[in-house]
Amino acid sequence: MKVLLLYDYPASPSGLATQGDLLYRGLLEIGVDAHAVNCESPQEKEWYYKWFKPDVVVGIGYWWHTPDLILHPQKYMMQPVPWLVADGYIANYQDVLNDLPLILVTSNWVKEMYMRDGINGDNIEVLPVGCDTDTFVPFAKDNPKVLAIRESLGVSSDELMILTVGGDAASKGAEEVMQALAMIKDKVPPFKYVCKVWPQPRTEIQNKTDIELAMKLGIADNIIFSSGINSRNYMPYLIGACDIYAAPSRLEGFGMPQVEANACEKPVIGIKAMALLDTMIDGETAYLAGVAQKIVVDHVFIGTEAGYENHHRVDFDIPRTVDYRASSEDIATYLLDLMNHPLLRIQMGKAGRKRVLEHFDYRPVARQFVSIINRKLGIK
Repeated sequence: MKVLLLYDYPASPSGLATQGDLLYRGLLEIGVDAHAVNCESPQEKEWYYKWFKPDVVVGIGYWWHTPDLILHPQKYMMQPVPWLVADGYIANYQDVLNDLPLILVTSNWVKEMYMRDGINGDNIEVLPVGCDTDTFVPFAKDNPKVLAIRESLGVSSDELMILTVGGDAASKGAEEVMQALAMIKDKVPPFKYVCKVWPQPRTEIQNKTDIELAMKLGIADNIIFSSGINSRNYMPYLIGACDIYAAPSRLEGFGMPQVEANACEKPVIGIKAMALLDTMIDGETAYLAGVAQKIVVDHVFIGTEAGYENHHRVDFDIPRTVDYRASSEDIATYLLDLMNHPLLRIQMGKAGRKRVLEHFDYRPVARQFVSIINRKLGIK
């Protein structure tokens, strides 16, 4: 089997790039003839098509990446197999997607979203994102790299560290976590809540809103916003520095940081919805808060990224859920339990790593990919 992977290559620290890179590594390690190329490099992609002659061209991205991931390989008579995540609504390219013999998605929830929006589920297969369990491992509390991170963030040795990582914090449920912490701040040990975000204009705006909320809730002294570009070398130690990983995300197609936190033997607080129903086991590897609110819309505006003119309006016959909000009361209950019971944190973390090793290590994921390609397309 010869596989060409299209993603943000060489890999940046982003989630999609990491998703592609771990599949690439896994395929190479199990002996598959594979190459990777940047999905936005048409000339180089064509070069690989001509000399490598791949059996499948696997593109990692969203549905709106269809021109780069699907249409470009098809132009050169290649067989595309997109591996897609969802962002709440598939607005275009239904005909193109329905003509494919195989679409890979990252979770059962993503499959449901594609089927809801008109994609035939018979050719959709779930392939989870791999995790590098050799890098994301448990670290001792006195590990110098872990201690250095806590010191740089301003978290003292006697404080519990709760962590959320995302492009921005609110999309990962940080506002709901802050509301929960305000409810229990006098009933738990000293703590700091660290929100590690990616520097970008929308995040700067959101940070200001989140800081204002923290001040209003009376917990601003407990909240730390850390914004910066960090490599994948740094992330295991950042997660290793926390005691609880909290991300009851508002929209989650897989939940890579939650899985990586479990791999580091950290208990997770998530939301009982979307992809976390696949990746977490409520009460065993994580606490999943109930859904307090669904954000429903009856129309959206989309543009050139979806293959339309700018500000194109799409009206829904049936309103669509595009966002979720976790119950802050549930989060408060779970934080209270985890923050006051160190042994529970250890127990849940160990169960989490065991599950990641069994289901999400990048090498078994690569083998699962090969099995799907063989079964669905007859390629060995």
